[in-house]
Amino acid sequence: MNSAGEGRVRLPRSERRAQLLQAAQDVFVSKGYHSTSMDDIAENAGVSKPVLYQHFTSKLELYLALLDGRAAELVEQVRHALDSTEDNKERVNRAMRAYFDFVDAQGEAFRLVFESDQRNDPEVSERVLKMEADCVAAMADTIMADTHVDKARAELLATGLLGNAEVAARKWIASGRAIPKDEAVQLMSALAWRGISHFPRGEAEPGEHELSPRGEAEPGEHEHSPRGEAEPGEHELSPRGEAEPGEHEHSPRGEAEER
Repeated sequence: MNSAGEGRVRLPRSERRAQLLQAAQDVFVSKGYHSTSMDDIAENAGVSKPVLYQHFTSKLELYLALLDGRAAELVEQVRHALDSTEDNKERVNRAMRAYFDFVDAQGEAFRLVFESDQRNDPEVSERVLKMEADCVAAMADTIMADTHVDKARAELLATGLLGNAEVAARKWIASGRAIPKDEAVQLMSALAWRGISHFPRGEAEPGEHELSPRGEAEPGEHEHSPRGEAEPGEHELSPRGEAEPGEHEHSPRGEAEER
């Protein structure tokens, strides 16, 4: 398609805008913000530059409109993942999947959000930071509602969980989807659940695994001393790395000690 044929098809304004956004996304993802011109976008959309400027007054305005849309999609996906079930293990799984689905979407729009070469622009940075904050707030609210963790700790936990999801999902894409998406999501969900599941719902029942405010294990858990010594019956090393009595051990010269 070229500009000569654009007058033959007159689209409603909303449809033309959507067409221009899609054309711009394709070019921005392919070439990056700085290497893209309005001419490139107009050519890809099959319209003239005057038509493009009727909808967007600048390349930055067009980019920000795309960024707003993609960021809103991710926030909505994360919120839906957390609100769609009462099972906390499944919430972790669905939140993890939200990031994998986002980066796996057609057109690689995630690159506008996570890998933008325009990230140093204040308006772009503001939008990305707001998206991250909205996702963290949604996760933190869920953590606080189901545990006795305070806001500051809940936000830190949420940041760790979602940061883990983002980095893992991007690594999965960069690897060429080396393993099936379902398996990748399950691997990362299992890793995340092993950590967050130590914070029980509300007041912990007797016998539940729980961490104290200092991160020490509560009575009944398998716990380690400050030196990382093993419980009775476990194989352990002394502070110098020597085996405890009854174990096979070696002297500093590599010779076996007498039993």
